[in-house]
Amino acid sequence: MLTESPTSPVAASHSWSAPEGWPALSLKQIEAMLCAPGQPFEMETVEVEGVSTRCWKNAPPSLAALAQIARSHGDKTFLIYEGERVSYDAWFRATATLAQHLTAAGIGKGDRVALAMRNLPEWPVAFFAIVSIGAIAVPLNAWWTGQELAYGLKDSGAKLLIADAERLDRIAPHLGELDALEAMLISRSLGELAHGAKALEDVIGAPPAYAELAPAELPPVEIAPDDAATIFYTSGTTGNPKGALGSHRNMTTNILTTAYAGVRSSLRRGEAPPAPEPAVLLTVIPLFHVTACSAGMTGVMFAGSTLVFMHKWDATRALEIIEREKVTATGGVPTIAWQLIEHPDRDKYDLSSLKSISYGGAPSAPELVRKIREVFGALPGNGWGMTETMATVTSHTAEDYLNRPDSCGPAVPVSDLRIMDADGQTELPVGQVGELWARGPQIVKGYWNKPEATAATFVDGWVRTGDLARLDEEGFCYIVDRAKDMIIRGGENIYSSEVENVLYDHPAVTDAALIGLPHRTLGEEPAAVVHLAPGAEASEAELQAWVRERLAAFKVPVRIVFCAETLPRNANGKILKKDLAGLFG
Repeated sequence: MLTESPTSPVAASHSWSAPEGWPALSLKQIEAMLCAPGQPFEMETVEVEGVSTRCWKNAPPSLAALAQIARSHGDKTFLIYEGERVSYDAWFRATATLAQHLTAAGIGKGDRVALAMRNLPEWPVAFFAIVSIGAIAVPLNAWWTGQELAYGLKDSGAKLLIADAERLDRIAPHLGELDALEAMLISRSLGELAHGAKALEDVIGAPPAYAELAPAELPPVEIAPDDAATIFYTSGTTGNPKGALGSHRNMTTNILTTAYAGVRSSLRRGEAPPAPEPAVLLTVIPLFHVTACSAGMTGVMFAGSTLVFMHKWDATRALEIIEREKVTATGGVPTIAWQLIEHPDRDKYDLSSLKSISYGGAPSAPELVRKIREVFGALPGNGWGMTETMATVTSHTAEDYLNRPDSCGPAVPVSDLRIMDADGQTELPVGQVGELWARGPQIVKGYWNKPEATAATFVDGWVRTGDLARLDEEGFCYIVDRAKDMIIRGGENIYSSEVENVLYDHPAVTDAALIGLPHRTLGEEPAAVVHLAPGAEASEAELQAWVRERLAAFKVPVRIVFCAETLPRNANGKILKKDLAGLFG
């Protein structure tokens, strides 16, 4: 007998109720079916960094193995950027050619090679050339300033940099500080290269010509699943970002995690999982972020699907691409979904190919979940993860998401979650709010060259996330707030996501953030920054009354300011709350 909860109050408030007979199977029943011995999602327990860890038995053992799987897709289109199209075969020729070049240049196992460019066809070529020879790829934030890029290069000790010309221009004034950097390969330079840099095109040609390269093989290198593969830098909203040292296993875990979520949704519906079909994914978040690189790109390559890149985000351009390329999935962060929904010309485009719109990296309003289904006929998707978890730890899709739109879903089968008290010793019971801890094969090895920070964050295979959360009886996770962002007003805790979700529920509001303003006697008071939908109107008093009708009086923002543009975000989609305080004078 199923013990599934009825439609959640939040779902009911957004006009969704579970259809009769849903769910057909419980999460535990589905896991028992799909993860049994001999099944595609079979699990096994292995020692990872001295910790017994459940892993997907059938995940590729390394990123080099994934590259060979991707190669088998042959002439299928892998990458689309503007007018450029690159097949899997052409991509592999370029990747293997570049890998041989790196080996000849003295790059070997464990060496760091930095990658700094916008989403271009060259990015997956460079990334897999690096990791397939056992070197460590260091994807740097392409939004960073020259000084920030120099920090990443210096902190990682990168021997070689592969970048586009725009990033080189930013880094150039700081090259004298980078003692470890020996060489640079630069793509898409319009003029003569300085600083001893060489053109990447001189090694592998331009993307349209990859197919003309001679067949090549990856250099033979022994790579174990838990060998280091990547250094992704944390968001760095406070202080210097830390480099999260990831393994091949961390990256390849997401392949089966993503596939499992899709099959689970079908079985919950009582349907047989559909035959796998190649998808077309419009990727609008940067590949230097784990969501796009690990949770997105790896699954695409395994399945033989297609990635479409944009030069920069533009909602009108995105609608054109969805129609022309028959895009089946997109998303990234909630703002992108909202802009597509609210676009005044949306109805002029054929968007019928869209099957799913998923996002992570930032909290989303429950209203958005219903809107995706209502406006596009697509299934919404969400999840929770962080740089330190190489993206996905929870996955939330389809009817489960519609039923619990304020949740980020249950942990994937190979992972565990627990809620811990502030003492770091006491596990809290179901329903109580505390710090979220997570473990599984996707948890990174630690922070690069930061043993104290590693010891404070990673405990016996668990990562202390810094998120405040609760779990329900079935294991669905609800992120309440970042611990450091929680507002304490006169001793009362105010979880910003709770107030933000109420603001999002107002029909005029499409972007909202709650911050704490210093107060002499109360410590802090809540204040909100809001962006309204095009053509919509709302006053500060109106929104304060809206919140007051729905939440306790101490949670009502004492001030609300309006922002003409969507709120500032970092590349991971998280609102830069530290940039908002100045709006209050």
